Amino acid sequence: MKQLTLLTTLLATVLTALAQPSQLTQTVRGTVIDKTSEKPLAGVTVQVTSITPTISAMTDGEGRYVLSGVPLGRQQFSYGSVGYQMAVIPEVLVTAGKEVVLDVTLEQKLVTLNAFTVTAPVTKKGAAANEFTAGSARSFNLEEVTRYAGGRNDPSKLVSNYAGVAANSDARNDIVVRGNSPTGVLWRIEGSPSPNPNHFSALGTTGGPVSALNTNALKTSDFLTGAFAAEYGNAVAAVFDINLRSGNSSKHEQTLQLNAFSGLEATIEGPLNNKNNGAAYLASYRYSFAQIANSIGLNIGTKNTPKYQDWVFNITTGKSRIGKFSFFGMGGLSNIDLLGSKVDTTDFYGQADQDGYDKSNFSLFGIKHTLDLGSRTYLRTVVSYAHTLDTYDEYRYPDPVPPYKDRWLHYSSKNTTSTFRASSYLNSKINSRLSYRVGATAESLGLNVRILDKSSKPASEPFDTVSNYNGTPFLVQYFAQLRYRFSERFSVLGGLHGTHFDVNNSAELEPRLSLSYQLPANQSVSLSYGLHSQLQPLPVYFQEVNEQTGQRDPSNRDLGFTRAHHFILGYEKRFLPDWRIKAELYYQHLFDVPVERQLSGFSMLNAGADFGFPNKVGLINKGTGNNRGVELTAEKFLSRGYYVLFTASIFDSKYKGSDGVERNTAFNYKRVFNILAGKEWKLGSSGNNAFTFDARLSSIGGRYATPINVPASVAAGYQILDTLHYNSQQLDSYFRLDMKFGFRTNSKKRKLTQTFYLDLQNVTNRKNIFMIQYNQAKAKADPIYQIRFFPDIMYRVQF
Repeated sequence: MKQLTLLTTLLATVLTALAQPSQLTQTVRGTVIDKTSEKPLAGVTVQVTSITPTISAMTDGEGRYVLSGVPLGRQQFSYGSVGYQMAVIPEVLVTAGKEVVLDVTLEQKLVTLNAFTVTAPVTKKGAAANEFTAGSARSFNLEEVTRYAGGRNDPSKLVSNYAGVAANSDARNDIVVRGNSPTGVLWRIEGSPSPNPNHFSALGTTGGPVSALNTNALKTSDFLTGAFAAEYGNAVAAVFDINLRSGNSSKHEQTLQLNAFSGLEATIEGPLNNKNNGAAYLASYRYSFAQIANSIGLNIGTKNTPKYQDWVFNITTGKSRIGKFSFFGMGGLSNIDLLGSKVDTTDFYGQADQDGYDKSNFSLFGIKHTLDLGSRTYLRTVVSYAHTLDTYDEYRYPDPVPPYKDRWLHYSSKNTTSTFRASSYLNSKINSRLSYRVGATAESLGLNVRILDKSSKPASEPFDTVSNYNGTPFLVQYFAQLRYRFSERFSVLGGLHGTHFDVNNSAELEPRLSLSYQLPANQSVSLSYGLHSQLQPLPVYFQEVNEQTGQRDPSNRDLGFTRAHHFILGYEKRFLPDWRIKAELYYQHLFDVPVERQLSGFSMLNAGADFGFPNKVGLINKGTGNNRGVELTAEKFLSRGYYVLFTASIFDSKYKGSDGVERNTAFNYKRVFNILAGKEWKLGSSGNNAFTFDARLSSIGGRYATPINVPASVAAGYQILDTLHYNSQQLDSYFRLDMKFGFRTNSKKRKLTQTFYLDLQNVTNRKNIFMIQYNQAKAKADPIYQIRFFPDIMYRVQF
């Protein structure tokens, strides 16, 4: 436990500045806008209601406000204006090292009052930021991503604590939503579809071993798990709607951070000019820390050292007659050499008789423009360019034991994309009851795919060209949606989404509808329906050769969309100041799923939680699937120094291949339970510092897998699955307990805040199974286990 001794010493060092008698203050600023029209609201009264006497300010003509002299610690802010619902934001963390920027939206009342009166606040913590979203949606912010134990500063890990979401892999951050494959997840960044924002990602996947999303650059964002609004398309499972925050437009600030997974980081932000018009910059860079963790003996899933780095920026201009612009971008570089000589039985990714060389890069650049068209309407356009590259070369040795020599290249892949996207929508608020949004997105998917393989051949034989495509598929999506409020209690959301793919002229038109009703006593019910469709992962379209049989068949290019009906019934009750109970009952019917022509149990519903896709050709859209379940959330939001979150999901996920036999999907975990809790104690005579403790317990049912045909694998020299018994083997269940300890200190002499976390992951040292894998050296199928006890650290300084 030498590592823990070092970390404990570092903890003690952080405590040296705890006793500070004087009260320290900070500035809080922001902008208040109308929730629907996004126009600035003048004359809004802003108050710090958690202190006596209160501190107050009023928004100017641009909706901006400044509150000076706000004491450090957790504070509550209220926003009130004539004719608008009052908003209250509690438990806002105010620190010495960074000004707080609180941008707030207010919803107009249906009946405008003649005078301003204080009514009960209607702000719902966790409610989605997008007003056209209802039901299965939740917002999250920077503090939540870093608060929970075991989170690794990863938004995907955060949402795995929510009802209906499962992530039972410590090696990757793929998420399973309501029994769906991770490939059903859509990533949107700044309102436009984006490439997979993870390190070591592969074409067509949505997850990876390490997130490339810098949480310090994130604004409040939405996560949706079903029956999405009409503006979201090309997804059947879930949507990440990610927003980047603007830099502080009034003061230059810096953040330095070190984390075992996300790496060493530097972030800078500040105003672009002295005009106080909202123009600002934000830029950040991170470099991996994993090689240091490896060197001190911490298990990160492989003895080989992964190398990765990423960056993000967002530059915003002030509003002018030609509108407001933002220039944003992000990217990541990652590579790892998986050398067989370094592989042992605990390695997730490599085998002793192979050397693999993996490289994965992505970059995204975009311009967002918002133009006001009158007092109630705006036009928003996003133009972006994205480039991705993933290559993998694998060499095989004749013997999986030393000396390692006479290797030969038996597999090589190189996938690149160069994608131009343009999306635009018109948003209009007709009146306090009716608003609508119409728009379209066009994607030019420049694609170059080349895969060579001779895994099933002797070294002297030539390669099979499994895929070889160089072209520019074109995807167009369009939508129209509206929201109508019949009363303060009853509202309707409806719309249509259309999609067209030019490779095979596939087209879909999808209706969406959601009803919401507010019952007495802070209760609400919702009923939602959506028809959703999604392209197949791009590598599947251009797979031309079956790697096992050598059969050539390019007909995968004729595959249509996978489609799904979503039905959701929801109930929520909010009680006491900060508690809520939420339950959802759902049913999903998936159809037009790719399966094989010949009778078999294969289905694309089982693919997507790995680095590649099945080598199947001649697929047809004849498969089906069904997901049904019930979800429960009991949550006490952070208040009075503590929070509690309990989520439970009971579900069943089944599918039928071309043989018509109903089977468990690979993601039919049956049950997911999460319990999270945390407590914050003030330290020092003035309470300017804090000690925090967070815990997380997760229990997930075992996933289903296809057994390995060991005799066939021994004869072939590589892993062969028993495809007569698809998903007939259930692996052991997943259990993990994480505990996180933290200190936060504010300097008395300077505007500086330091935060330190020690996150003890899998404290019971449980051996959670990752997969069953054929071991050629032992000529048998062996279990591969996940990361056991791992002490993660994070140190952040803001000034």
